[in-house]
Amino acid sequence: MENRTLRMTIPQWQGGINPDYVFGAELLEKIAPQSANLQESVTIAVDRDFSRPLQEIDGVLGGDQLIKQISEEWKVLNEKNPTKIIVFGGDCAVTQVPFDYLSGIYGDKLGMIWLDAHPDISDTKTSSHLHEMVCANLLGQNMSSPVTKVKNPISPKRMIYAGLIEEDLRPMDMACKTLGIRILSPKKLAEDNFELISWIKAEKIEYVCVHWDLDVLTPEDFRSIYPAEPHTRISDFPAAVGRMSLENVAKTINAASEAAELVGISITEHLPWDSLRLRKTMQNISIFNA
Repeated sequence: MENRTLRMTIPQWQGGINPDYVFGAELLEKIAPQSANLQESVTIAVDRDFSRPLQEIDGVLGGDQLIKQISEEWKVLNEKNPTKIIVFGGDCAVTQVPFDYLSGIYGDKLGMIWLDAHPDISDTKTSSHLHEMVCANLLGQNMSSPVTKVKNPISPKRMIYAGLIEEDLRPMDMACKTLGIRILSPKKLAEDNFELISWIKAEKIEYVCVHWDLDVLTPEDFRSIYPAEPHTRISDFPAAVGRMSLENVAKTINAASEAAELVGISITEHLPWDSLRLRKTMQNISIFNA
């Protein structure tokens, strides 16, 4: 199969109801190194009218805008027909369409690694934010709406959590337990990647895609994440706070890519606080708006 890698910038914010994800995604694409081989790049247009109230569709806030963006992503993927995808997001829900597409190509040979402090496995009974249910969507658990429905569901046995803070799971997160999805803790991954490699071999996985939510990282090692927002206390953050380092994340992804071919990576929820604050300050200085 000819290797065609597509770099997709998806500055989607409606899934997490946070406009700052737009700039975070765009800056992330600038930070990412360029390949020595030519890789085509596309940017998915998103609605930037942040003042307009979000419409709820099938229990999902911003559903009208999200459906439009989902349709555009599928249009691009069907036109470009890539074999590998790099995604710069945006909220976690940007992973839904690209990984659904990859599942359609590689089928049962594809494994999905979810690098995240949170499981993103809720439904519209427990959340109205798409980024909190995207993993469940990819597993085919929320098939009743065009916002959450996927074309090529991934089996729970071909998915593994990496870096999840299991002891901080909330009631809305418990589907990861009922579905029997394997969980590798930050502590375990810091020790070795034996269980990760064993899972790849046991499930006969030949290709892997990695969802990398940056908040899997500890604020002690990386500050451009939600829990590290300036002038707030990390201890007051209302959800689990990541415990992995950049070094450990790289080791985990590289270990997986040595055992199977890495065909997709989606990097999400980049919140570069210093750059965001500096940019907003500049917007309030007259010469920049003249």
